[in-house]
Amino acid sequence: MGSVAITFRVMPDDPETDLERLKTRIRERLTGSLRDLREQPVAFGLTAILAVALVSDAEGGSDRLEETLAAIPGVGSVETVDVTLV
Repeated sequence: MGSVAITFRVMPDDPETDLERLKTRIRERLTGSLRDLREQPVAFGLTAILAVALVSDAEGGSDRLEETLAAIPGVGSVETVDVTLV
């Protein structure tokens, strides 16, 4: 089996959400698989967080991570934006 790098766009539920606190929670939930975490301006003062995780290419791997991220308090939505075989 190989590995895939999955990029998630995590949108806060409110423009006033503390992004540093949200990034800390993402780091805690993706311990071991997180490879990159950065902010991406969207529009009208709203900023998304891009999280790149490296996981096995087993079926359903991205779905489980997406559900894990969506359950974090302060997260409005999670979208898988890229999947790349490593």
